[in-house]
Amino acid sequence: MCTVIVRVPEDASEPTRIVAIRDEDPNRPWNRLGPWWPDAYPGVIGVHDVRAGGAWLAADPAASRLAVLLNRADSSPLADDAVTSRGVLPLEAVAGRAPEGAPPTRGFNLLDVSPAGARVISWDGEALRESVLSPGTHMIAHDDLDDSRTARITHWLPQFAAVADEESGDGWWRTWLEVIERSAELEATDDRALIRDHRHLGIPTLSLLVCVASVGGAGGVDVRYADLPAPGRWGPLTPTA
Repeated sequence: MCTVIVRVPEDASEPTRIVAIRDEDPNRPWNRLGPWWPDAYPGVIGVHDVRAGGAWLAADPAASRLAVLLNRADSSPLADDAVTSRGVLPLEAVAGRAPEGAPPTRGFNLLDVSPAGARVISWDGEALRESVLSPGTHMIAHDDLDDSRTARITHWLPQFAAVADEESGDGWWRTWLEVIERSAELEATDDRALIRDHRHLGIPTLSLLVCVASVGGAGGVDVRYADLPAPGRWGPLTPTA
């Protein structure tokens, strides 16, 4: 149940800004931001899922592309041994190849940012849909884009929108992280929480890390990474490339 905040500029020559919070089982190994696929995806960097080999977030700086994967529920009748890993989706997206037809995966929301704009491709086991992001601030979690059914979106989207233009250039993400820091005053089990703990729901996932990214404009892609001090617990972060 990851959370992604996106700011799409009015001026297409300006960069799109992204802050992404990853929720995952802390016992599922991962590698921090790096070039983990030199043969299949040369030049691509990302957060590497060691078990399945794919990515949670991937970026191709040369192509000014970035993609982030969020899980969502689906109604697919496929058995677990019949589905493929969703982790290839961000890698394929930054290579310019979007999912088509009926993907043989569990449900997902895939944020795809490129020189053509930003969009969310969603699969719920029945239909593959695309939502183009208009200029402004948006949030994505486990339901639809800007979904009012998602408590953290309803609660925090106006606050992210209020700060999204306060800083520009290097360090633009500081005001966004200040909103996340305020959100961490909530219990991690609160439906409104951005730094989350799902174990009370029988799901072994907690918030683990944050990536901030600027895509497009004169800077190409600038993506930075920071681990939380402990699963499901906020602390002062300094995202680094």
